[in-house]
Amino acid sequence: MEPTPPPAPSTPPSLKLENLKALKILGKGAMGTVFLVHDRTADPSARCPFALKVVDKSSLHAKHDADRRARWEIRVLARLSHPFLPKLLGSLDTEDLLAWAVPYCPGGDLNVLRYRQNDHVFSSAVIRFYLSEIVCAIEHLHDMGIVYRDLKPENVLVQQSGHVTLTDFDLSRNLAKKTIISSASFFPEKQSQKFPLSEIPKKHKRMLTRWIQVLPDNGNGLKKAKSARVSPVSRRKPSFDNGERSNSFVGTEEYVSPEIVRGDGHEFAVDWWALGILTYEMLYGTTPFKGKNRKETFRNVLMKAPEFVGQRTDLTDLIQRLLEKDPVKRLGYRRGAREIKEHVFFKGLRWDLLTDVLRPPFIPSREDADLTEKVATTGGLDIREYFQNLRAPPSMPPSPLPSPSAETCRRSFAEY
Repeated sequence: MEPTPPPAPSTPPSLKLENLKALKILGKGAMGTVFLVHDRTADPSARCPFALKVVDKSSLHAKHDADRRARWEIRVLARLSHPFLPKLLGSLDTEDLLAWAVPYCPGGDLNVLRYRQNDHVFSSAVIRFYLSEIVCAIEHLHDMGIVYRDLKPENVLVQQSGHVTLTDFDLSRNLAKKTIISSASFFPEKQSQKFPLSEIPKKHKRMLTRWIQVLPDNGNGLKKAKSARVSPVSRRKPSFDNGERSNSFVGTEEYVSPEIVRGDGHEFAVDWWALGILTYEMLYGTTPFKGKNRKETFRNVLMKAPEFVGQRTDLTDLIQRLLEKDPVKRLGYRRGAREIKEHVFFKGLRWDLLTDVLRPPFIPSREDADLTEKVATTGGLDIREYFQNLRAPPSMPPSPLPSPSAETCRRSFAEY
């Protein structure tokens, strides 16, 4: 059955910069600065803060196509409607700033969450939960004809509910989908017998215990994974006869697929490669092809096989099939997310009940909500003033020693 066409992009609500108060800075990236913000008019006590991503237009000359990519991200967000993808809450466009708002995810990202574990890795059960939701999010994007191209732990955020959401869509792009006849249409009876789903009445919502032991984050020992982005560079190569390839060299070093490194052109399968890298990192605490420098990393991506520890499992089999260097042989290439959902690692999973899970592995505490109320009453950041201060040239501190010219002047006056 053909996927439902995506809804037409809606016009996002307009935000008024003078009504917005930044409670704190959530992060800074190549595209801009992300603030935790509340609307002083609609939400004076900051009970429902949201994330505001702000791009300073005055610095766009140093960011090349940052303005184009920012506006593209806004258009993508305006089209999204999925529980594991963000919703555009509004946007603003002034003479000097471009900004857009999405729901705040107080649980941080998967990289931060992984480092809070005793051994800095997730259990197989936790990996299965998070992967299932990520697969559903990517499937929705692919059904809309959008290839994500930036899957990594830092871009998988944990909502207040404990469910995940993907973020950062400035590297995504639209591609025409290829049409491949599914083998399941020829052998539907085999397809249904291969991986039977457990019979769980939909009316019974699952209650999962907390699989994750969360250690207090004292600010020590959390090493942010290297996340050097590869800038989009156009490479002219023949496109698919059936479907469309992108020839941009884009992504994050340790997550870039072999076809991108080779410059062969790429399509939706790059997201399944990145899913394999992400799964490996969740299991072992490191990416499989990381080298001493970019050149060695890319060489490993092209030539090295992923190394697995211990006995082969359904999880390592999934990783190996996702990290197939030939995209045509990669799991997910022919029938997309359906191939991955049918893998034995997910056997018995009720995909339609994921949003009904009330006790995910980790649920953020409510302390952040209390903190925002305190910050809202004591102070905060003025967003426009913040960027004006960044643009202002640094003032020169007074010199502790007199300049030679001043000393010469004193001597000259003394002689008279």
